[in-house]
Amino acid sequence: MLAPNIETDSDLDFHKFGIESLELYPKFASELLEETGIDIELERSGTLCLAFTEAENAELQDTYYRQQSRDVAVELLSSEQLRQLEPSISSDVHAALFYPNDWQVENRKLVAALREFAKRNGIHIIENAEVEGLLIEQRRVVGAKTAACEFRADTTVIATGAWTSLIKIGDTSMPVSIKPIRGQMLSFNHCDGLLRHVVYSHSGYLVPRSDGRILVGATAEDVGFDKTTNAEGIASLRLAAVEILPQLANADADETWAGLRPFAEDGLPVLGEIPDWKNVIVATAHYRNGILLAPKTGEIVADRILDGVESDFLKRFGIGRFETARASVV
Repeated sequence: MLAPNIETDSDLDFHKFGIESLELYPKFASELLEETGIDIELERSGTLCLAFTEAENAELQDTYYRQQSRDVAVELLSSEQLRQLEPSISSDVHAALFYPNDWQVENRKLVAALREFAKRNGIHIIENAEVEGLLIEQRRVVGAKTAACEFRADTTVIATGAWTSLIKIGDTSMPVSIKPIRGQMLSFNHCDGLLRHVVYSHSGYLVPRSDGRILVGATAEDVGFDKTTNAEGIASLRLAAVEILPQLANADADETWAGLRPFAEDGLPVLGEIPDWKNVIVATAHYRNGILLAPKTGEIVADRILDGVESDFLKRFGIGRFETARASVV
């Protein structure tokens, strides 16, 4: 999901980051298709956010007026207007917000396209090689080491997600705490025509795919590096799905899976140099918005390495903010 207006409403800089990355997607998708022949299925039909109770409706109204004052593209829909867009959605919905500029892509095809791009452009991807630490020479990071070999580079980019804090800088720990948050998901097959928009509720979300699947997500569990699914998590997703689309009550799950989201202590990305070390950049902790923020993150990091451009986002989301916050508490 590419949903900066729903997912990143609480922090204005984060919201801006999401919007700027979203705006890169049409060109990004077009260029990937031209260069690899793979369509990442950028779908721009918009996203719905539902209210099932009076309390949720009041919260939804507050969000609408707050976002309107900030010129966010959002529409307030009555239950009747909602069902004109999505006739199959539950009649228990009181109202909805419609975000025409919150989109989606097929993330698996996006990864496939990037792999194909790398293959065609001589970019060598080495898998199953655990990074044990960074190589240091005179306070400069000159690469990374694994159990099998070393990789050397003029600049090292640490984009290691939930595993970032496990990497050593010489004998020093990474100066930021990133932990994994498990998200379980499931999908239903053969749901052609049942849903046209991405739909959020307080319990979960549904994502219709062009191949007839509907994805249901996602749990948020602090359980370490455990990527297994369990009956309790999948059952909660089923309940969320049926609340939105009652027609799914008797549907069989086609697939279940789980992933690990990288979460920093304030819930925001971590971008930029590691203080006191040269030639290394961190790009991690995008949490629920890694796919959304990927194009802008890549642009920011590339501009910093190639042209020395210091984006405002590097300053806003730098590692140094954690030391500043701790000092203010003391």
